[in-house]
Amino acid sequence: MESLARGGTRWKRFAVVMVPSVAATAAIGVALSQGALAASFSVSGQQFKVATDRLDGTGFVQYGAVDTQKGGKNVPVAVSGFSNAKIHNLCQSVVVPVPVFGDVSMKLQAGGGSTPVEAKNLYIDLDQLSADATFNNINIGVAAGSTSKGPGMHKGDKADPGSFAQEADSATLTHVKQRAWATTAGTFKLSGLKMSVSQGKNECY
Repeated sequence: MESLARGGTRWKRFAVVMVPSVAATAAIGVALSQGALAASFSVSGQQFKVATDRLDGTGFVQYGAVDTQKGGKNVPVAVSGFSNAKIHNLCQSVVVPVPVFGDVSMKLQAGGGSTPVEAKNLYIDLDQLSADATFNNINIGVAAGSTSKGPGMHKGDKADPGSFAQEADSATLTHVKQRAWATTAGTFKLSGLKMSVSQGKNECY
């Protein structure tokens, strides 16, 4: 099976457990929109959508974990981490239901020009992702606590260090669409940042 070979491997629209959450990189406005925190904290009861034309990342790792919502409900997620990532044409949106008023959409856009969004030590907790992906020097089936190519497991994550994980020297994802619960990063540099609020559903995809 080609996906088990080490080296440059390309997968198209792969399942979430086997694809890096590059768009995760894109979950930049979640803190602004609904206060989603790292997995070691309670996450909100709402997911958000992220879309990006292209993400170039170095030091990639992905493993399974569990996020806990405020109230105690657990949700399974795939955590994708990048040591460094550059994101072109990022869009992040969340729809918040407001009593009586109806749905309110919050949308964040950045990196649409010649300067991409930049992130360091980025982690994203997602449950749905579609993209075209290319991995360089990928290892599949590594123990989550033994990865060495990326930023490693995020401190505080509810995950088994001995469970299945994958890692790669670098990854390029294009035509990314993802649904996520939370994100955290060491730094985010947003070029051409724009944020809008509108009534009704106005999502990235």
